[in-house]
Amino acid sequence: MTGPTARQAEKVAYENNKLHKRLCRLVGQAIGDFNMIEDGDKVMVCLSGGKDSYALLDILLTLRERAPIHFDIVAVNLDQKQPGFPAQVLPNYLRSIDVPFHIETQDTYSIVKRLIPEGKTTCSLCSRLRRGILYRVAGELGATKIALGHHRDDIIETFFLNMFFGSKLKAMPPKLQSDDGKHIVIRPMAYVREVDTERYAELRQFPIIPCDLCGSQENLQRKQIKMMLREWEKKHPGRVDNIFSSLTTVVPSHLMDRSLFEFSSLSATGVADKNGDIAFDDEPCAAPQTPIVKIYS
Repeated sequence: MTGPTARQAEKVAYENNKLHKRLCRLVGQAIGDFNMIEDGDKVMVCLSGGKDSYALLDILLTLRERAPIHFDIVAVNLDQKQPGFPAQVLPNYLRSIDVPFHIETQDTYSIVKRLIPEGKTTCSLCSRLRRGILYRVAGELGATKIALGHHRDDIIETFFLNMFFGSKLKAMPPKLQSDDGKHIVIRPMAYVREVDTERYAELRQFPIIPCDLCGSQENLQRKQIKMMLREWEKKHPGRVDNIFSSLTTVVPSHLMDRSLFEFSSLSATGVADKNGDIAFDDEPCAAPQTPIVKIYS
């Protein structure tokens, strides 16, 4: 077989550069929209060895070179002592790109396996253990921000998980205060589609490390939600974009949470209200509106 022609190679290089620019633009937009990183910050990037955290670190390194402010980056990996975990992969990679890093070794794998019955979901306990350890490490390293690699699809999936299984309208915020009140957690890839992180990981040839805990569970509710969303996107292109945009345009007066809107004291004022019945004049089955966050370039 012959290799790619010069024209084909040029086209691939063009598409790859276009993808990199799009990721930088979307991550930069999220950082700006939510004031995620400020001058003098020390950003602790949580590096799991998966495609998303690799992409996050790579894009942040690019943006740091272009940013009008100064911020430091330190990569942190939690070695949970999973059987067969290739412990040298991340240190070797981080040394090769000259990024300061810290490897925290804690045998949470054994704890999870001991406490969670076979066949049950391990995510909840694993997440709590991992979160507590990472908060401690952030304090020890003097990090002012903790950056996680969750992307747009993670946020939408969490929204439906909470709706279907938790009876809540709740997703993953792009920025929040940690449980202990001592840290700010950020998700700079909040606007990035998973399909783009998959392509980018292939392009950059990141040394991916599979997860033997949550990544090995085939019947997770999250995977069911992911399949549902991908089926929707096939049949109804643009629907998932609109779902994501809806998370940025919430109207409490048209929901039923009494803690967010004071229904009990609502009375007629005699003054026209754009959020009154007129809000129902927009047909929900009309053609989709342009998403507030433009995902495609």
